[in-house]
Amino acid sequence: MRVACLHTADSNIEIFDAAAKQLNLPTDALIHAGRAELLAAAELARAILPNIERRTGDALLQLARRADSVLLTCSTLGPCVTAVSAVAGVPVIRVDASLAKDATRAPARVVALCATETTVQTTATLFTDAAKQSGADVEIHLVQGAWALFKRGERSRYLVAIADAAEQAYADGASVVALAQASMAPAADLITRAPRPLTSPASGLATAMRAAAHARQCR
Repeated sequence: MRVACLHTADSNIEIFDAAAKQLNLPTDALIHAGRAELLAAAELARAILPNIERRTGDALLQLARRADSVLLTCSTLGPCVTAVSAVAGVPVIRVDASLAKDATRAPARVVALCATETTVQTTATLFTDAAKQSGADVEIHLVQGAWALFKRGERSRYLVAIADAAEQAYADGASVVALAQASMAPAADLITRAPRPLTSPASGLATAMRAAAHARQCR
């Protein structure tokens, strides 16, 4: 089985290859496609305009022809999955969906950290919906200045800023901390004074693999 990943940051390719290795997936299990201009358009518009949703949907459908499932790794564009799921022919999944479910399983205080402002609303909607079953108390925090570091290519400082924010969230009383964007995941390795936060790449890939296997059985 093969999972096609649609990225809006090329640096996420390395992160998802590492997650695939962690899950003991074959080296050729992933297909990567990069469309950085889609996130750039959403950032410029400060919204997912209809033309951005259409272009994202087209990219997802193209990948669906080459794989057993498709994983959208951009949290900002996550809602675009809805419009194509019914017509893609294979499962199309947003990477942060399983993260939200995992984070809100218990009625705890959950803090989801975002690095970019465009992700805040989509993450809030996703986590709030996921929390309805357990009654978890969800807060969405933007890590101020983090995305500017990322866009300047200062990856180490970007990850340190996220790790610091995660440790602070735990210090302020969070029971669960989730790193809402896939690009944030390596920051979990830097945390030494608090529990390891939840991240999306491995859980998203595992969900995509299970969905692909189930879809094959149903054919």
